[in-house]
Amino acid sequence: MEFGAELDGQIDNIFQYLTTLGVAVLSNVALAAIILVAGLYTAGFVSRRVRKWAIAHPRIDTTLALFFASVVRYVIVAVVVIAVLTRFGVETTSLVAALGAMTLAVGLALQGTLSNVAAGVMIVFFRPYKIGDFVDIGGTAGTVRDINLFYTELNTPDNRQVIVPNAQSWGRVIVNFSGYNTRRVDFMFTAAYGADMEQVRSVIRRVLEDDERVLAEPPVVVEVAGHGASAVEYTARAWVNTLDYWPYYWEKMRLMKQAFDNEGIEIPYPHQVHIKKEG
Repeated sequence: MEFGAELDGQIDNIFQYLTTLGVAVLSNVALAAIILVAGLYTAGFVSRRVRKWAIAHPRIDTTLALFFASVVRYVIVAVVVIAVLTRFGVETTSLVAALGAMTLAVGLALQGTLSNVAAGVMIVFFRPYKIGDFVDIGGTAGTVRDINLFYTELNTPDNRQVIVPNAQSWGRVIVNFSGYNTRRVDFMFTAAYGADMEQVRSVIRRVLEDDERVLAEPPVVVEVAGHGASAVEYTARAWVNTLDYWPYYWEKMRLMKQAFDNEGIEIPYPHQVHIKKEG
């Protein structure tokens, strides 16, 4: 009887221990789930608030706003993950050591990806271009639609999406057509050798200057650029705001032909002479 009573007591103790352990585990799981859900919601909420605040700030452009929002979100998520693991008894020091070893291994395996991340950070902080700029990166031209830690997204004039890895972008020549507020528009016109050069220059200057988009400074320049095989070549330069570049260029090319026709200025074209040898 004593042995049976002792066995019953041990069973009761084991049951109580398992019950206590189960309650503790379930409590930790429930609390960890609450921390995870609340943390992820907080990360998204704070990220959106930071992005909204940064975009509204007059001294912070959209590129930096998106970058800051992304960094804030990932930092909060990392803190939440550590807090969840701590609930299950994982030592923070051991976790940091494990993360360090894992980071080293992943870094060696993903050198190309990490180079994109490093280049993305450089692009965001040094800002050779920003969202909305029209750029040429290594021979590919387009409007910058997005910049993140891994790649830059371009939208070409014919509406194609081009993804440029940041490492290639940062390591190549970048031409930013939107980098300055003004641009110089270069023209090349031709007129017949028989045309009066001063008249031709005067017509070109009048057409280019007769437009509210052209800037007074620097002034319009019209000069003789060369003597071609069948025509005199004239170069002209005018300065406009960057956004007016192409509309101004296309309109002046059309109006210049009309002005030459109205003034009786001939625009010659190359002639070919065929000599037939009799024999």
